[in-house]
Amino acid sequence: MATDAPPPQGSTDDSPVQPTTEAFVAVQESAEFAELRRAHRSFAFPLTVAFVSWYLLYVLLCNYAGGFMSTQVVGNINMALVLGLAQFATTFLIAWLYSRHAARKLDPKAAAIKSRMEADA
Repeated sequence: MATDAPPPQGSTDDSPVQPTTEAFVAVQESAEFAELRRAHRSFAFPLTVAFVSWYLLYVLLCNYAGGFMSTQVVGNINMALVLGLAQFATTFLIAWLYSRHAARKLDPKAAAIKSRMEADA
């Protein structure tokens, strides 16, 4: 829990003034913050569900579809290796997509909220 206690006597605190607890609560309840959360959740949750499903499918195929996973694709490269490497590619793709989404949608909204809170403090 945050406190609004002043700094000790004799200290030269040059840090920026922190917003009060009430200011944080007011921002948390604002429509702008709700939109920021919605923009994050609408991207993060579906991709998380999709990736976890894709990962579990891979695990299940490895455990119960040995014949399919041992199918030779090219030379000694089988489906298990191809799908396993696709897990890495998917991870990097999701990270890149999230980085783009954050830069375009989340960061400007968060910066606006932050600058307004710093100006009000």
